[in-house]
Amino acid sequence: MQALTPVRQTVEKLASRHDLRDVFLCHAWDDRLGVAKELHDLLLLNGVSVWFSEKDVTLGVPLMRAIDKGLANSRIGLVLVTPALIKRLPQEGIADKELSALLARDQLVPIVHNTTYEALREVSPLLASRTGLSTAEETISDIAAKLGELVNLELSC
Repeated sequence: MQALTPVRQTVEKLASRHDLRDVFLCHAWDDRLGVAKELHDLLLLNGVSVWFSEKDVTLGVPLMRAIDKGLANSRIGLVLVTPALIKRLPQEGIADKELSALLARDQLVPIVHNTTYEALREVSPLLASRTGLSTAEETISDIAAKLGELVNLELSC
């Protein structure tokens, strides 16, 4: 958790804004019904409010504008790094645009799942340089609990 201190400081700065979601969940389209939904659900169970395209983009709403608002109205960004995301980033699609916006701020936590930081480094050295979490080291449930601790300032008071 100490490695995530810069993200924690960003959360603390934004704590007074009650209109923000705790996290924006960036993921590959292919993961939306699998591990991304699982992470979303576990985060909710840990008291984390999540902007998740599968839940927050309704029919008829322009996708890119909804994502833009989601990014602007979230305290931190989570990037779920999977083989599908690694495959999609070079194609410069929606996840790549989300990642670009998140990399511009000190509020990004990569979560590596079923891949490695070395594989990520091949397509995004900047993202791979960020301190994050990996399901190779702990379960997705444990990661969700840690993220709950990170963003839930009331627990630390």
